Amino acid sequence: MKTLIFGHRGIPTQFPENSLAGFRYAIENGVEGLEFDVQLTRDQVPVIMHDERLDRTTTGMGRLTDFTYAQLKQFQLENGELIPTLDDFMALVGGQDVCLNLEFKTDKVQYPGIEALVLDKVMRADLIQEVIFSSFHLATLQTARLIAPSQNYCFLADHVMLDPELFIRQHQLSGLHLNHYQPVGQFAERIWTVNSRYQITSMFKRGVTGIFTDDFEKAMQIRDQVQPLLMTS
Repeated sequence: MKTLIFGHRGIPTQFPENSLAGFRYAIENGVEGLEFDVQLTRDQVPVIMHDERLDRTTTGMGRLTDFTYAQLKQFQLENGELIPTLDDFMALVGGQDVCLNLEFKTDKVQYPGIEALVLDKVMRADLIQEVIFSSFHLATLQTARLIAPSQNYCFLADHVMLDPELFIRQHQLSGLHLNHYQPVGQFAERIWTVNSRYQITSMFKRGVTGIFTDDFEKAMQIRDQVQPLLMTS
């Protein structure tokens, strides 16, 4: 089985994470999947940003949720871009044959209404492939599933799951996104964040559903070397 490669927040080895420049480069250079993070501003505008604070990735300081979108425009990413909105991102990927993984960043800050806001925007977008929605916060996925039960939901975990197949069935998920490999039966398993040649090769040999990596181009080169050999052996 061919493992799908996701650019983790774009391609952070070359562009600022979760920047439109990084996403644009990835699309133009044949990325198969894009992973990105969504949170809400104080006035409930969905924006693409990983951290709950502005400090690490922007020129600003403080909690994202304390700023309106208009106020966020005074801050920039490392390349001078503004923090992108979900609308900006959807306009960029519209009509592109790329698999999207939207992570609801709700494990530390819960944003009331984020599920309905995000699902509405995604389902209105001109997308070719189905979107995968993921979160460390199970309640977020459960709320989203009540709104849009036919969508693809995966739980994020950084710990060993005691009975992953039972967990997936109980919560009506499509699969798991883990930071380690463990058997999950017939369900989808995608591994984050896989960057070293050894890790990437190991995941390809195991035939996981997908990997998230900071350098999708390197991962594609390794897959071209590893997986054809497995298919012919």
